[in-house]
Amino acid sequence: MSTTNTKTATDFDCDLLVIGAGSGGVRAGRFAAQRGARVIVVEGGALGGTCVNVGCIPKKLYSYAAHHGEQFEHARGFGWQAETPAFDWSVLKARRAAEITRLNGIYDGILKSAGATLVRGWASLVDAHTVAVHAVDGAAGSTPRHCTARHILLATGGRPQKVDGPGADWALSSDDMFDLDPFPRRLVVVGGGYIACEFASIFNGLGAQVTLVHRGPRLLRGFDHEVADFVTAEMRKKGITVHLQSTVADVRRAGDVQTLRLQHHAASGDGDRRADVEIEADAVLQATGRVARTEGLGLEALGITLNPNGTVPVDGHFQTVVPSVHAIGDLIGHLALTPVALAEAMVLVDRLFGDGTRPPIDYALVPTAVFTHPNIGTVGLSEEAARERGPVRIYRSDFKPLQHTLSGSNERTLMKIVVDDATDRVLGMHMVGADAGEVVQGFAVALQAGVTKAHLDRTIGVHPTGAEEFVTMREVTRR
Repeated sequence: MSTTNTKTATDFDCDLLVIGAGSGGVRAGRFAAQRGARVIVVEGGALGGTCVNVGCIPKKLYSYAAHHGEQFEHARGFGWQAETPAFDWSVLKARRAAEITRLNGIYDGILKSAGATLVRGWASLVDAHTVAVHAVDGAAGSTPRHCTARHILLATGGRPQKVDGPGADWALSSDDMFDLDPFPRRLVVVGGGYIACEFASIFNGLGAQVTLVHRGPRLLRGFDHEVADFVTAEMRKKGITVHLQSTVADVRRAGDVQTLRLQHHAASGDGDRRADVEIEADAVLQATGRVARTEGLGLEALGITLNPNGTVPVDGHFQTVVPSVHAIGDLIGHLALTPVALAEAMVLVDRLFGDGTRPPIDYALVPTAVFTHPNIGTVGLSEEAARERGPVRIYRSDFKPLQHTLSGSNERTLMKIVVDDATDRVLGMHMVGADAGEVVQGFAVALQAGVTKAHLDRTIGVHPTGAEEFVTMREVTRR
């Protein structure tokens, strides 16, 4: 167990004090306590953090709900006859809220069963080993509780980035989307990242008329370009209006209706700038990114200076410039994904309260999914990133899934393999299609193990499935 000063463990109220009971914080608190450490976890909000309350879990539940609308239509192609179903937004909201409440309770139980102490309140750093906990609903001037800790872990996650400009006073954030009342029949989503694209797909699937506005020339910056372009085309086929290279120039509000003037920045075919467009919306989601939640932590007083993007700087061991203060998860901005925060928590706990032999995280091979309709699953390098390293071979397949030969849907699937030409090692695998995340998860293990294209070629596929396409592509699409 590492030490931070000459004091003994008994000189502190606990061995580890965790600020934030999201995925990473709870994981660290739980496993540190199971290893015999005295743990205090401080949280003023709902347990489970972004993922459980306003992120992964409710978003995926709403994505399931949105898929059902088109599945009813698809069933007709297989002989099912039924009246057109009606969607009840209030039922979905209530069912989701009940499930999230259940999960909040599970997180509480996880900490208690591990032997960690949960303190409800908002925490700020007093010094390198002391935290002040302010009551959640305490009156101004109330005395905070002080706790001392041998190690302090910052795991406060992130929040939606505040917006300014036209319509900022009425704009919604991604946190607001789960309990809207009433359901927005016309929704404008501003942004081009995975959150913007997911909510555009979800509300389109639930029956809203959705317009997606993005200032850049392509959605999903950082993803493989072919994947981004393919899913954009699929979203448009499903009825989403996508305006690229466009910004909101003006917003007027009359009652509950907002009128947005969109300014296009790309030239038309004849070289002239396209005319501005006006659209009406019942709700506008500004999904332009998330930032680290550092407000009120008191970092500056301890000499912890934030990175230019607002994240907390740490070394390879998740230690800040203050040796006793550590940080993980969205707060440090390596990859804002729940499994990454969980993995970072385990590496840190092993170093502080174990033998320190847990291997470091391979951030280059973290798989991820985007729950657009259709889904995206990806692991490893994009074609563009791989090309910067040297010659590559690209294997690509674009096809209509078996289900849609009868369903009547024109949805297509894209699968793509990026291979290093010199070593035959697979550098990246990408999929757009049904259950893409489920498919890519398995192949992520193979990439971690150093799979080559020859290994894929020797693997027998499961037939008939979409996933088998990854092991049956033989012809090089391009070099």
